[in-house]
Amino acid sequence: MKSVERVELEHLMRRASLGVSHFELETLGSQSYEETVEQLLAPENQQDYDDNMFFRYHPMADVGMFSLGHAQLNWMYRMTHSQRYLQEKMALFWHHIFATGDGKLENGFAMHSQINMLREHGMGNYRTLLIELAKDPAMIFWLDNQENHKRTPNENWGRELLELFSLGVGHYTEKDVFECARAFTGWTFTNKMHRRFGPNPWKFVYRPEDHDNGEKTFLGHTGNFNGEGIIDIILKQPACVAFITRHLYNFFVADEPEVPKWPNEPPRDPKAIEYLSKVFVESNYDIKPVLRALFNSDFFKEAIYQKVKSPVEVVVGTLKLTGDMNGPDPRWGEVAQVPTTMGQDVLNPPSVEGWHTGKEWINSGAFINRVNFVADRLKNTELPGVKNIIDNVKQNADLNVAESIVDSCLNELGDLKIETDTYDELIDDINSVDGSNGNGSKDQQIADTLAMIAGTKEYQFC
Repeated sequence: MKSVERVELEHLMRRASLGVSHFELETLGSQSYEETVEQLLAPENQQDYDDNMFFRYHPMADVGMFSLGHAQLNWMYRMTHSQRYLQEKMALFWHHIFATGDGKLENGFAMHSQINMLREHGMGNYRTLLIELAKDPAMIFWLDNQENHKRTPNENWGRELLELFSLGVGHYTEKDVFECARAFTGWTFTNKMHRRFGPNPWKFVYRPEDHDNGEKTFLGHTGNFNGEGIIDIILKQPACVAFITRHLYNFFVADEPEVPKWPNEPPRDPKAIEYLSKVFVESNYDIKPVLRALFNSDFFKEAIYQKVKSPVEVVVGTLKLTGDMNGPDPRWGEVAQVPTTMGQDVLNPPSVEGWHTGKEWINSGAFINRVNFVADRLKNTELPGVKNIIDNVKQNADLNVAESIVDSCLNELGDLKIETDTYDELIDDINSVDGSNGNGSKDQQIADTLAMIAGTKEYQFC
């Protein structure tokens, strides 16, 4: 049986990363839980993923520009291979909130650049992140701020900044949206053409001649505000702090109702949100102290298997667990599209609201795709990660007792707890197979048991 600290460590790595291999877990096992949290919070001390290796084997179709497919491939590859686990998870967290899609942009490089920005600032200061977001060309185009002029304000960016990125519905007025839009006039981007090489990457540009310099009244404050001033006022609102910490709770701790329901449904753990919000304010809106407080809290450690895995977590976690696609591989182009078949088209969310998470990830078609992707790999006894799991089961289980095999398989897949009826079905399946044909047959029997566990409802949680 695993120690309490080992169970908590595995839980931490399921949530703070996108899955880890058994080898990575064994490496982490030499340090304490608290030391692991600090390691996660210092990605700059960990080996980064090899960009040069990626581009050597997966070159871009056009010099200097990504297609959407290549940008998706690049990020899925990085999420699978980078050892800066939490940095990548936080980039995905912000992509969920600051949902921007290539369906409108039709510019994979702009989406790739936005993720780079989220990666760079996603664990830093929230004020800085919001300012960088407001300057991000993909976001500017996504919410039409290039059409926001001093004589004809466009409210799209201002509305979503307040509704979906910082405060939530009910904490601002229509007047506040209009005044916010005025403050961000002149914030636009340029994509000048090069006479030989075509379009250059989009770049932020501030046009002072197009900025509304008039007095504005926003959330009870009056002044000649520009965009930075608006963000400073937003940060002072208690609703802002609670809005972001509830998102963090929803993403890392336990599934909350969908965001549109938040004005009418309180958090499942109000004390946790209050605690994280206090840390957020005291840290002057730095994200790392909030993450440290969250991961070290009892409410996080006790929330085992209370979150449905996102499609990205299913795919990346499976690849890392089984050791499949470890490095450049011609199959990456196809595998990078697999989350789309499960309901998560990375870099192309369905709307500015992003994806509906939790149980919303599960429907009949998505469930079948999830199960098949995992089971196909867990049944493959040639994959290095599967070989490692099988060896552990053979070492720790009584191979003549079906219950012992099932218990060991569940332990290898994360100390998983399943319903009695499901457990009994796994036992019956093992007992119905003649395992007397040698070691190879026993290996496949263990692999088939692992694949069957992947089809349980409990395995869909992390």
